[in-house]
Amino acid sequence: MDRTILHCDMNGFYASVELLALPELRGKPMAVCGNPEHRHGIILAKSEEAKAYGVVTAETVWQAKRKCPGLVLVKPHHEKYRYYSKKINRIYERFTDMIEPFSIDESWLDVTGSLRLFGTGKEIADKIRAIVKEEIGLTLSVGVSYNKVFAKMGSEYKKPDATTVITRDNYKELLWPLPLRELFFVGRVTAERLEKAGMRTIGDLAVYNRDLICAMLGKQGAAIHDYANGVDDSPVDRKSVV
Repeated sequence: MDRTILHCDMNGFYASVELLALPELRGKPMAVCGNPEHRHGIILAKSEEAKAYGVVTAETVWQAKRKCPGLVLVKPHHEKYRYYSKKINRIYERFTDMIEPFSIDESWLDVTGSLRLFGTGKEIADKIRAIVKEEIGLTLSVGVSYNKVFAKMGSEYKKPDATTVITRDNYKELLWPLPLRELFFVGRVTAERLEKAGMRTIGDLAVYNRDLICAMLGKQGAAIHDYANGVDDSPVDRKSVV
Protein backbone atom coordinates (compact mmCIF):
# COMPACT_ATOMS: atom_id res chain seq x y z
CA MET A 1 0.00 0.00 0.00
CA ASP A 2 1.23 3.48 -0.85
CA ARG A 3 2.05 5.88 1.93
CA THR A 4 0.23 9.20 2.31
CA ILE A 5 2.75 11.99 2.77
CA LEU A 6 2.00 15.68 3.33
CA HIS A 7 4.45 18.52 2.85
CA CYS A 8 3.27 21.63 4.69
CA ASP A 9 4.85 24.92 3.60
CA MET A 10 3.92 28.18 5.30
CA ASN A 11 3.13 31.03 2.90
CA GLY A 12 5.64 33.91 3.15
CA PHE A 13 6.28 32.82 6.72
CA TYR A 14 8.45 35.65 8.07
CA ALA A 15 6.34 38.31 6.37
CA SER A 16 3.08 36.70 7.48
CA VAL A 17 4.24 36.53 11.10
CA GLU A 18 5.23 40.21 11.01
CA LEU A 19 1.80 41.13 9.64
CA LEU A 20 0.15 39.60 12.72
CA ALA A 21 1.65 42.48 14.71
CA LEU A 22 1.39 45.03 11.89
CA PRO A 23 -2.15 44.67 10.51
CA GLU A 24 -1.93 48.17 9.03
CA LEU A 25 0.46 46.76 6.41
CA ARG A 26 -2.00 44.16 5.15
CA GLY A 27 -2.74 44.66 1.49
CA LYS A 28 0.48 46.61 0.96
CA PRO A 29 3.73 45.37 -0.60
CA MET A 30 6.08 44.61 2.30
CA ALA A 31 9.18 42.54 2.87
CA VAL A 32 11.36 41.38 5.73
CA CYS A 33 15.05 42.20 5.32
CA GLY A 34 18.21 42.31 7.40
CA ASN A 35 18.66 46.06 7.78
CA PRO A 36 15.57 48.07 6.80
CA GLU A 37 16.90 51.30 8.34
CA HIS A 38 19.84 51.42 5.95
CA ARG A 39 18.17 49.41 3.19
CA HIS A 40 21.00 46.89 3.20
CA GLY A 41 21.00 43.11 2.96
CA ILE A 42 18.69 40.73 1.18
CA ILE A 43 14.99 40.01 1.12
CA LEU A 44 14.18 37.25 3.60
CA ALA A 45 10.45 37.08 2.91
CA LYS A 46 7.80 39.09 1.10
CA SER A 47 4.05 39.55 1.07
CA GLU A 48 1.87 38.42 -1.81
CA GLU A 49 1.50 42.06 -2.83
CA ALA A 50 5.28 42.42 -3.08
CA LYS A 51 5.48 39.15 -4.98
CA ALA A 52 3.08 40.61 -7.54
CA TYR A 53 5.72 43.28 -8.28
CA GLY A 54 8.29 40.57 -8.94
CA VAL A 55 10.04 40.82 -5.57
CA VAL A 56 11.76 37.52 -4.78
CA THR A 57 13.42 36.02 -1.73
CA ALA A 58 17.24 36.29 -1.55
CA GLU A 59 17.54 39.28 -3.89
CA THR A 60 19.14 42.47 -2.61
CA VAL A 61 17.02 45.21 -1.09
CA TRP A 62 18.01 47.69 -3.79
CA GLN A 63 16.90 45.25 -6.48
CA ALA A 64 13.56 44.80 -4.75
CA LYS A 65 13.08 48.57 -4.31
CA ARG A 66 13.80 49.11 -7.98
CA LYS A 67 10.96 46.73 -8.84
CA CYS A 68 8.65 48.14 -6.16
CA PRO A 69 9.54 51.70 -5.02
CA GLY A 70 6.71 51.63 -2.46
CA LEU A 71 7.97 48.46 -0.79
CA VAL A 72 7.72 48.65 3.02
CA LEU A 73 10.72 47.08 4.76
CA VAL A 74 10.45 45.38 8.16
CA LYS A 75 13.25 43.99 10.31
CA PRO A 76 13.19 40.29 11.22
CA HIS A 77 12.29 38.86 14.63
CA HIS A 78 13.69 35.34 14.60
CA GLU A 79 12.46 34.50 18.08
CA LYS A 80 8.89 35.06 16.84
CA TYR A 81 9.44 32.75 13.89
CA ARG A 82 10.71 29.97 16.14
CA TYR A 83 7.73 30.48 18.46
CA TYR A 84 5.18 30.21 15.66
CA SER A 85 7.02 27.32 14.03
CA LYS A 86 6.64 25.32 17.24
CA LYS A 87 2.96 26.23 17.53
CA ILE A 88 2.30 25.11 13.96
CA ASN A 89 4.12 21.82 14.43
CA ARG A 90 2.05 21.20 17.57
CA ILE A 91 -1.01 21.39 15.33
CA TYR A 92 0.54 18.81 12.99
CA GLU A 93 0.97 16.53 16.03
CA ARG A 94 -2.80 16.36 16.39
CA PHE A 95 -2.81 14.26 13.20
CA THR A 96 0.43 12.24 13.36
CA ASP A 97 3.65 11.80 15.30
CA MET A 98 5.53 11.11 12.07
CA ILE A 99 6.79 14.66 11.44
CA GLU A 100 10.05 15.75 9.82
CA PRO A 101 10.73 19.50 9.87
CA PHE A 102 12.62 20.50 6.71
CA SER A 103 13.11 24.12 7.71
CA ILE A 104 11.56 26.57 10.15
CA ASP A 105 8.46 26.86 7.94
CA GLU A 106 8.26 23.46 6.22
CA SER A 107 7.53 19.95 7.47
CA TRP A 108 6.76 16.53 6.03
CA LEU A 109 4.02 14.50 7.70
CA ASP A 110 3.42 10.79 7.18
CA VAL A 111 -0.32 10.43 7.81
CA THR A 112 -0.67 6.88 6.46
CA GLY A 113 -1.64 5.59 9.90
CA SER A 114 -4.10 8.44 10.47
CA LEU A 115 -6.40 7.99 7.48
CA ARG A 116 -9.01 5.93 9.33
CA LEU A 117 -9.29 8.63 11.99
CA PHE A 118 -9.19 11.80 9.91
CA GLY A 119 -10.06 10.96 6.30
CA THR A 120 -8.05 11.15 3.09
CA GLY A 121 -4.73 12.91 2.72
CA LYS A 122 -6.48 15.85 1.07
CA GLU A 123 -9.06 16.04 3.86
CA ILE A 124 -6.29 16.04 6.47
CA ALA A 125 -4.39 18.74 4.56
CA ASP A 126 -7.49 20.91 4.32
CA LYS A 127 -8.22 20.44 8.04
CA ILE A 128 -4.68 21.48 8.92
CA ARG A 129 -4.90 24.58 6.74
CA ALA A 130 -8.22 25.56 8.33
CA ILE A 131 -6.95 25.06 11.89
CA VAL A 132 -3.74 27.03 11.32
CA LYS A 133 -5.71 29.86 9.76
CA GLU A 134 -8.33 29.92 12.53
CA GLU A 135 -6.04 29.47 15.56
CA ILE A 136 -2.92 31.33 14.44
CA GLY A 137 -3.99 33.56 11.56
CA LEU A 138 -1.44 32.20 9.06
CA THR A 139 -1.83 30.29 5.81
CA LEU A 140 0.06 27.40 4.30
CA SER A 141 0.12 25.34 1.14
CA VAL A 142 0.14 21.54 1.34
CA GLY A 143 1.27 18.91 -1.11
CA VAL A 144 -0.22 15.43 -0.75
CA SER A 145 1.41 12.46 -2.42
CA TYR A 146 2.73 8.93 -2.04
CA ASN A 147 6.34 10.06 -1.59
CA LYS A 148 8.26 12.95 -0.05
CA VAL A 149 9.57 14.47 -3.28
CA PHE A 150 6.16 14.76 -4.92
CA ALA A 151 4.61 16.02 -1.68
CA LYS A 152 7.23 18.78 -1.59
CA MET A 153 6.57 19.66 -5.22
CA GLY A 154 2.84 19.65 -4.53
CA SER A 155 3.21 22.31 -1.84
CA GLU A 156 5.02 24.47 -4.40
CA TYR A 157 2.55 23.81 -7.21
CA LYS A 158 -0.17 26.22 -6.11
CA LYS A 159 0.19 29.09 -3.64
CA PRO A 160 -0.96 30.63 -1.40
CA ASP A 161 -3.34 28.70 0.85
CA ALA A 162 -3.90 25.64 -1.33
CA THR A 163 -3.82 21.84 -1.31
CA THR A 164 -2.42 19.96 -4.31
CA VAL A 165 -2.70 16.19 -4.60
CA ILE A 166 -0.14 14.41 -6.78
CA THR A 167 -0.88 10.76 -7.50
CA ARG A 168 0.51 7.95 -9.60
CA ASP A 169 -2.22 8.76 -12.10
CA ASN A 170 -1.73 12.51 -12.46
CA TYR A 171 1.97 13.27 -11.81
CA LYS A 172 2.91 13.10 -15.49
CA GLU A 173 0.17 15.58 -16.36
CA LEU A 174 1.00 17.97 -13.51
CA LEU A 175 4.78 17.75 -13.18
CA TRP A 176 6.32 16.58 -16.43
CA PRO A 177 5.57 19.83 -18.33
CA LEU A 178 7.42 21.89 -15.67
CA PRO A 179 10.95 23.26 -16.23
CA LEU A 180 13.83 21.15 -14.93
CA ARG A 181 14.56 23.62 -12.11
CA GLU A 182 11.15 22.81 -10.60
CA LEU A 183 12.28 19.26 -9.77
CA PHE A 184 13.35 18.91 -6.16
CA PHE A 185 17.16 18.75 -5.82
CA VAL A 186 17.84 20.10 -9.32
CA GLY A 187 19.79 23.34 -9.02
CA ARG A 188 20.93 25.84 -11.62
CA VAL A 189 24.20 24.11 -12.53
CA THR A 190 22.59 20.68 -12.87
CA ALA A 191 19.75 22.11 -14.94
CA GLU A 192 22.21 23.80 -17.28
CA ARG A 193 24.09 20.52 -17.83
CA LEU A 194 20.86 18.71 -18.60
CA GLU A 195 19.70 21.48 -20.92
CA LYS A 196 22.94 21.18 -22.89
CA ALA A 197 21.99 17.55 -23.49
CA GLY A 198 18.63 18.66 -24.91
CA MET A 199 16.36 18.36 -21.88
CA ARG A 200 14.06 21.21 -20.99
CA THR A 201 11.32 19.78 -18.82
CA ILE A 202 10.95 17.24 -16.01
CA GLY A 203 9.28 14.96 -18.53
CA ASP A 204 12.31 15.18 -20.84
CA LEU A 205 14.49 14.04 -17.96
CA ALA A 206 12.09 11.26 -16.98
CA VAL A 207 12.17 9.59 -20.40
CA TYR A 208 15.87 10.20 -21.07
CA ASN A 209 18.22 7.23 -21.06
CA ARG A 210 19.05 6.52 -17.41
CA ASP A 211 22.58 5.27 -18.14
CA LEU A 212 23.42 8.48 -19.98
CA ILE A 213 22.07 10.57 -17.10
CA CYS A 214 24.25 8.61 -14.68
CA ALA A 215 27.28 9.06 -16.95
CA MET A 216 26.72 12.82 -16.82
CA LEU A 217 25.90 13.24 -13.14
CA GLY A 218 26.81 10.04 -11.30
CA LYS A 219 24.68 9.09 -8.29
CA GLN A 220 22.88 12.43 -8.43
CA GLY A 221 21.78 11.58 -11.96
CA ALA A 222 20.28 8.28 -10.81
CA ALA A 223 18.45 10.02 -7.96
CA ILE A 224 16.88 12.82 -9.99
CA HIS A 225 15.92 10.41 -12.78
CA ASP A 226 14.10 8.37 -10.14
CA TYR A 227 12.44 11.48 -8.71
CA ALA A 228 11.20 12.57 -12.14
CA ASN A 229 9.59 9.13 -12.49
CA GLY A 230 7.97 9.21 -9.06
CA VAL A 231 10.44 6.80 -7.44
CA ASP A 232 11.29 7.83 -3.86
CA ASP A 233 11.00 5.59 -0.84
CA SER A 234 12.79 7.83 1.68
CA PRO A 235 10.98 7.75 5.03
CA VAL A 236 9.65 10.67 7.01
CA ASP A 237 12.37 10.96 9.65
CA ARG A 238 10.89 12.01 12.97
CA LYS A 239 12.68 15.08 14.33
CA SER A 240 11.86 17.62 16.98
CA VAL A 241 11.41 21.30 16.19
CA VAL A 242 14.37 23.31 17.50
